[in-house]
Amino acid sequence: MAAQSAVIPGHSEFRRRLSWIDGFSLGLSIPVGGFALIGYSIGILGAWTAMLLWGVTCLIAILQNFIFSELAAMFPNKPGGIALYAHEGCRRYFAPIGSVAAVGYWAGWSFGLAVYGLIIGQLLATQFFPHSTWTVSDGAQHVGLAIFLGGAAILAVWALNIFGIRPAVTNNKIIGVVVCITIAILIVGPFATGHWHNQLTWGLGKPGQAWGGWQLAIVYMYVMCWTAYGTEIAATFSPEYRNQRRDAPRALLSGGVLTLAFLVLGPLAETGDVGEKVITANPVGFFIPVFSSIIGPAASLLTIIICGALFLNMTAATADAGRALYGIARDGMIVRQLFHLNRHGMPGRAMTIDLIVNVSLVFFVANTLGILFASNLGYMIAIVFALTGFLLLRRDRPAWPRPIKLGPAWLGVAGVLIVFNLVLIMIGALNPGIAGYGGTTDQLIGLAILAASLILFAFRKLVQDRTPLRLREETPRVPGDMSSEEAFMEGVATGPSGAGTDALAPLHDDAD
Repeated sequence: MAAQSAVIPGHSEFRRRLSWIDGFSLGLSIPVGGFALIGYSIGILGAWTAMLLWGVTCLIAILQNFIFSELAAMFPNKPGGIALYAHEGCRRYFAPIGSVAAVGYWAGWSFGLAVYGLIIGQLLATQFFPHSTWTVSDGAQHVGLAIFLGGAAILAVWALNIFGIRPAVTNNKIIGVVVCITIAILIVGPFATGHWHNQLTWGLGKPGQAWGGWQLAIVYMYVMCWTAYGTEIAATFSPEYRNQRRDAPRALLSGGVLTLAFLVLGPLAETGDVGEKVITANPVGFFIPVFSSIIGPAASLLTIIICGALFLNMTAATADAGRALYGIARDGMIVRQLFHLNRHGMPGRAMTIDLIVNVSLVFFVANTLGILFASNLGYMIAIVFALTGFLLLRRDRPAWPRPIKLGPAWLGVAGVLIVFNLVLIMIGALNPGIAGYGGTTDQLIGLAILAASLILFAFRKLVQDRTPLRLREETPRVPGDMSSEEAFMEGVATGPSGAGTDALAPLHDDAD
């Protein structure tokens, strides 16, 4: 049976074309991009500590992904990622929470484009154009070749995504396979060649460290979560899976497990090969001496591969961020013009907003790493609200169709995860200088992003929808309480008795 995609007149919906392997390939950016960041954690924390903290954050991400798989199955037509599940759970109590979570979630993914684009530009300029020193002033900073290359990378990612999901999936599969093979060589090679020996240290407990070093560890875990938690991206593509009940959990779990393996084994293998001093001196380029010790000199080749890995991150970021803007416009939390798909079935307007914002960051803002810190605050808040939404939906909508339903013990797991993430937010967001990645200005930027979400929410309700600004919204206990249009927007069907029935059956392809 061919995949079907019901459409209500006047509404744009994604087509169900993806398998779980496609979702996994789009999520390859997370372990690959994380592997490129392990050098910073090794240099600050020591390799043993980095392994421990990466392992903990990745295990937490896997537990969260199980919870998100239940939420994704509850609302199979809801695009935009986990923030939209937070909105469903919390709007009965305080509707603006959904807007805060959604805009924070969007910023967490979107602003990574500027950071990764700049890193790509710097790597390419340093490796292939080392004598290029020209700059021009744009009124805010001096712009050189690296910045232009970074802007070009953002434009290329936009072009790749704007013409449909299939080119992005194909690109990620090709680049992802090459990069994963390279990472496998970097992990296995030091042991296979006999170059590995124990040079790993435990970086906590040194004189002068607060709480015996554990304050530093918690702050750095707050930073790590921006990468490790990113495997939840598989839930964003829920409306595009051919068999949503099967594909979403597989994509979420496989991405989480691969990320765990890469980010735990990476510090072990690389530090044992070249030592912590080499990694600390060059936290991005240290892959070159490791690679050279295994297969010989190949600096140019490895630079291209590292840029390919970062390009994977950018592809996933623009795909996720674009769908996030589309999803929150669809649910009435920002301007309605972003609830639009182009003729290729992509949220082109939302992706173009991402393009403009991130090119502006590259050319006019010097401290993009600080902005990345600011965006992480919104992302982590979105995670907390999504987990809270899981608990509230279990209480408020017990009869709602749940094609995937976790056992009662998961309610306790969700509660523990909420507390865990709140601790990371309180300590990490209030002490950015400890890890050397932000300051007071960046904290204010993070708060300004969240404040902007409330302004957009009010504008949509009062100006565009011309409805009263209700802080609490009535929510249906079962799909039968909804109109036919509302039921479709939530991805469920209504039965004649008013009880909900699973609407996944006509929306997936059993022949896959």
